[in-house]
Amino acid sequence: MSAVMATLIILAIIALGEVFSIISRAKIPTLLVVVVVFFTLLQIGVLPKDILAASTFTVIGAVLQPAILVHMGTLIPLKVMKQQYKAVIITLIGITISCIMMLAAVSIFFDYETAVAGAGPLTGGIIAYLVTAEGLQAQGLTALVAIPAIILSLQQLIGMPLSSWMLRRHGMKLLKDMDENKVFVAATVEDANRDEEEPAKRKSLFPEKLMDSHFFVLFLLFIGSALAVWLGELTGISYSLFGLAIGILGSAIGFFPEKALERSNGFSIAMIGLIFVVMESLVDVTVADILAVLPAVSVILIIGTIGLLLGGFLGSKLFKWDYNKGIPVVLTAMYGFPGDYLITQEVGRSVGRNKEEEAMIMNQLLPPMLMGGFASVSIGSVVIASILIQTL
Repeated sequence: MSAVMATLIILAIIALGEVFSIISRAKIPTLLVVVVVFFTLLQIGVLPKDILAASTFTVIGAVLQPAILVHMGTLIPLKVMKQQYKAVIITLIGITISCIMMLAAVSIFFDYETAVAGAGPLTGGIIAYLVTAEGLQAQGLTALVAIPAIILSLQQLIGMPLSSWMLRRHGMKLLKDMDENKVFVAATVEDANRDEEEPAKRKSLFPEKLMDSHFFVLFLLFIGSALAVWLGELTGISYSLFGLAIGILGSAIGFFPEKALERSNGFSIAMIGLIFVVMESLVDVTVADILAVLPAVSVILIIGTIGLLLGGFLGSKLFKWDYNKGIPVVLTAMYGFPGDYLITQEVGRSVGRNKEEEAMIMNQLLPPMLMGGFASVSIGSVVIASILIQTL
């Protein structure tokens, strides 16, 4: 099979997942469709096991993975992180408690390796999955790779409905507050409009013309990527941690532009490459492997979700937040972006009685939801997965 034909077939599966996600308004995750369809076609023999190798696209995913980690560090300015520090702390409390509960409870029912296999992916997204899957394979625990793969596919089905339900309750409370205090709402909407009209301009170490060059920005990203990989090899610490740190610090001093990989027009290709890598990790997984880990996956999902709920509740109490707002911020660990944005948008539209109320609800809920997803999926889960996998 030619590389072009193999790539076309895999892209067709990914496109099918996107169609289901768009039609269902993200209720059916793209990755769930991709994993189920790809695995099924492999098992019944429709697709050859070497189709991903034939496409050569997994090489792109592997090469761009460090660049994506650096990119993640450039997503949100430090100033915004400071403004939304409560959302960050509440999220970190939630994923920490969830991980502790999973490591303790799952280790009792199964074993420590099984707990580690689920902890990183449940508190994050695709990067945490890849870090975990690579670590498991390096330790010869190939049979356990099915655990993070299934969790990555199913956790959105739990997190998104819970978040939507609780945010709707908080939205109704905001409407009640609005009816009692019109000045508060007017000021909120005015502040939101002012923030949109006057975006903060980030400093840069390079002339703007260079930062407008896709090739130059990609070159800067690979400088950060190479440095992260080199530091990982030098210290024995996962390069993912160095990639995030380099992205955050580099963005703060103006070495990288905001949303660097998007500025280089490479984000879509990079994410497709990562999905190819995720699919590749399933090639050697069998139906028997999946059936064998289903009990463990069920326990991990239940214990992990309870931990996130508990952590969100305690964090909300600590900062005197409505738990209907704080818990969804923590639950973003189960789906991240764009789920956090889509859910907030739908809540604003369904709860708000007019455009002004929709704007007020969005302004109140969107910043902490986005920050929660960033703190968990982009940073917290990667750190957790990187640390835990080295304890095996």
